[in-house]
Amino acid sequence: MKGKRQRMIVELIQTEIIGTQEELALRLRERGLEAAQATVSRDIKELGLCKVPISKDESRYALPADPAPRVSERLRGLLRDTVTQVDYSVNLVVVHTLPGHAHAVAAAFDSSHWEEVIGTVAGDDTILLVVKPLEAVEGLVAKINGWLHDES
Repeated sequence: MKGKRQRMIVELIQTEIIGTQEELALRLRERGLEAAQATVSRDIKELGLCKVPISKDESRYALPADPAPRVSERLRGLLRDTVTQVDYSVNLVVVHTLPGHAHAVAAAFDSSHWEEVIGTVAGDDTILLVVKPLEAVEGLVAKINGWLHDES
């Protein structure tokens, strides 16, 4: 069932503009596959789907351009394309993104397995990175900012 559902998700995002997990769950139900939002969320993460902007205020789910992108390349691209601001306090780094993109960026951080990032929490346009040890925070922020402004 999982394989069939995930194949259908890939087909749906390749043929329709789908911007939310709720829309995706609805399209699956219309095709006879019941899937809770939490299941759709896990499928999105497992498939490595990301949100790509299609206008200033709208985005859609898409497959990564490279079927097996290196995590750091994916993260770097997401940072450049969606992050608007980075700040920190003590051992917490706050990353602001374009609306609707925080989950994709947080998932990329999680997949990157950065030793100093012990967890992420994402909202719609804000990510909280919990960093340990405290001494690693400034270096992490510098690394993120470097990727944001790197044109290569």
